[in-house]
Amino acid sequence: MTGSLDRWRRPLLKPRRLVPGDRLAAVTPSWGGPGLFSDRYRAGKHQLEAEFGVTLVEMPHTLAPPEWVTANPKARAEDLMQAFADPSIAGIVATIGGADAIRLLPYLDLDVIAANPKIFLGFSDTTSLHFACLAAGITSFYGPSIMAGFAENTGMHRFTADAARRALFQAEPIGLVPPNLEGWTDEHLDWDDVALQTRRRRLNPPDAARILQGRGSATGRLIGGCAEVLEMIKATDWWPPPDFWQGAILFLETSEDVPSPGFVKYWLRNYAAQGILQRLGGILLARASPMGDADYQDALETVLVEGLAEAGLPDLPVLTGLDFGHTQPMLTLPYGVEARIDCTTATLTILEAGVR
Repeated sequence: MTGSLDRWRRPLLKPRRLVPGDRLAAVTPSWGGPGLFSDRYRAGKHQLEAEFGVTLVEMPHTLAPPEWVTANPKARAEDLMQAFADPSIAGIVATIGGADAIRLLPYLDLDVIAANPKIFLGFSDTTSLHFACLAAGITSFYGPSIMAGFAENTGMHRFTADAARRALFQAEPIGLVPPNLEGWTDEHLDWDDVALQTRRRRLNPPDAARILQGRGSATGRLIGGCAEVLEMIKATDWWPPPDFWQGAILFLETSEDVPSPGFVKYWLRNYAAQGILQRLGGILLARASPMGDADYQDALETVLVEGLAEAGLPDLPVLTGLDFGHTQPMLTLPYGVEARIDCTTATLTILEAGVR
């Protein structure tokens, strides 16, 4: 595919919506978790199939041992390309995240992705591959993976299942994102203890999303992902040019690595130096996975407000505390689809369907 800026100016192609009976490919583009925790993988496969009436099929290396997966990024990319090219596959779901999907960059054929627009779903390290989909000109979906989300202990959360159904199975506008009334969790239960799969993780009380700054409303297309992974993508062929960010709503979340708020502020300064912050219509900040640090969310919100003030953006709308990324339950967010932040009601509305 040509490196021309023209590819970034095309409207994104939306994949066909999923229907019961579809075949979905399970791919392992990062860490070889399924080969290490096979029971956890099977739980996610079973719960996904039972909830949505689809069939999940493995690619040649989906269940390979993690050491082999790490050593063979080309094979991982080939699995992904095979899944996109196969007309019998309606969608692709990442098994789990990791830390090195960026290594697939030399081996992906964006023309194959562009010619075969289909649902691609995952979060965390899968952020890199969502930006590959953007570069190829198709909408993809930031949401649950097989082992983290669909394999939730004792069954996936209703909030997670409903959000995925609205985003992936319905061709109507997704609409107002409802409040999460179930509560939230990042409790760690070891996947190598199979008995724990039958124990529900402890839920913290629900709390509503909040406006950090801004007035009125902001409308723009959704772009973003895991903040640490975005740092790996910057300046690659998958990173959009500045104009692509014009009016966009940037959604950001952090992983269980719990990056220092100071480093997050450095990253924001990079966005400002690129001219990205100044082009945004608004920002969505996820509910962070604090991993025991009760003050972590507050610290992230503080550096975000400070970083925007440094860039001369004290009124840019920012909605915080949304349930996407490294928390359960989680939303499914479609890339490139128009959404609106309402600062009066502290709500997010997704104005389009992510599928056709």
